[in-house]
Amino acid sequence: MNSELSTKLSQRKIIHIDADCFYAAVEVRDNPALKGLPIAVGGSADRRGVIATASYEARKFGIHSAMASATALKRCPQLILVPGRMAAYREASRQMRNIFSEYTDLIEPLSLDEAFLDVTNCGRCKGSATLIASEIRQRIADTVGISVSAGIAPNKFIAKVASDWHKPNGQCVVTPEQIGVFLENLPVKKIWGVGKVTAARLEKQGIKSCTDVRHYSLFEFVQMFGKFGNHIYKLAHGEDNRPVVSKWRRKSMSVENTYEQDLPDLVSCIEKIPALIAELKKRIESLDTNYSIQNSFLKMKFSDFTQTTIERQNSKPDLVDLSSLCREAWLRKKSSVRLLGIGVKLNDLTKNSGQLDLFIDSD
Repeated sequence: MNSELSTKLSQRKIIHIDADCFYAAVEVRDNPALKGLPIAVGGSADRRGVIATASYEARKFGIHSAMASATALKRCPQLILVPGRMAAYREASRQMRNIFSEYTDLIEPLSLDEAFLDVTNCGRCKGSATLIASEIRQRIADTVGISVSAGIAPNKFIAKVASDWHKPNGQCVVTPEQIGVFLENLPVKKIWGVGKVTAARLEKQGIKSCTDVRHYSLFEFVQMFGKFGNHIYKLAHGEDNRPVVSKWRRKSMSVENTYEQDLPDLVSCIEKIPALIAELKKRIESLDTNYSIQNSFLKMKFSDFTQTTIERQNSKPDLVDLSSLCREAWLRKKSSVRLLGIGVKLNDLTKNSGQLDLFIDSD
C-alpha cells in the first residue's frame, strides 16, 4: 500500500453503534416492571423455542442467544420469557436509523440493532467522531428509550471490536496511533471469520492473540493458512480497507422452520418441502430484477442440534431437486430432524454485491 493511500485510510472516522441487549431492552422500555429482572426474548420452552436475546441479568446465569429456551429455564428458573415483537424492534431500529442519517449518508446496517457510520466528512460536533458518537448515543436514549454502545476507530474492524469494550452504554475510541496497543492481547477468535475450527487450528500453532500473529511474516502465514491467512494477518495488524457500504445487495435468500415435534423420518421431511418452497418463492418475488439464481440449497438440523447443508446448481428452487437434497442430507445422519431450511444463492447482476445472507424463520 502506498503511503498516501495508507494516510488517507488512517484518517477515516468510523463509528460502530451496537444496541445493548436490543430486543430485551425494548421489552423493558415498554414494560418498566421488567427492569432489573432476568428476562429473555424467545420462544416457549414447550414449543422447542430458542433465545433471541437475554438481558444482562439473565446473562449472569450463562444464558445467551440461540440457546434452547428449556435449557435457559433450567439454568435460571426465575427467567421471564417474553415472546418477540418484531414490529416494535423494527420501529426502534427505524428511529435509530433516522438519527444516524442526520450525521451521514454512509450507513451500513449489520442487523436491526447495529450499524457502521462513516462520519469522516461530518461537520457536526466540530467534526469530532468521539463527540458525534456520544451525541448519537444520548439522542437514542432520549428518543428511542434504549442504550447503545459505540466504537470509534479509523476502520470497521477496530470500531466493531471497540464497541464491545465498554458495554453496556459506553464507548471506546481507538486512534490510529493506539491500534497497535489495542490489538496486543486481542484473542484471534475476535477476528471476523475466525470460528471454533480456525481458532483451534491457530491455537495448535501457539497463536492465541494478535501479537502471536505478528511473530510471522505474511508469506509464512499464508503458507500455513492459505488465502484466509491473508485476511487474518491483515486484521491482526489493524489493516482493514473496506469502506462503509450504504447499499447492500443480497448473496442469498432463504427460509427455515423449527418444528414443534421432531420429524421422525425422511418421508416426513420431504412432506414439508412444498410449504417451504411456497414461502421462499414469495420472498424471491420481492427481489428486484438485477438478480439471477445460481444454486438451490437445503439446511437440516437434527434432534441433537448437529446440522448439515447441501446445495446443487439450479435456476430455481425445484421440488424434485430439493427433495433429492433432502434425501442426501438425511442419509448423512439418519436421525430425527428439528429444523429444515431451503434457499437460493444469488448472482448480483449489478456486479456490486455486498453480503446479506439471512435465514428467515417462517414459523
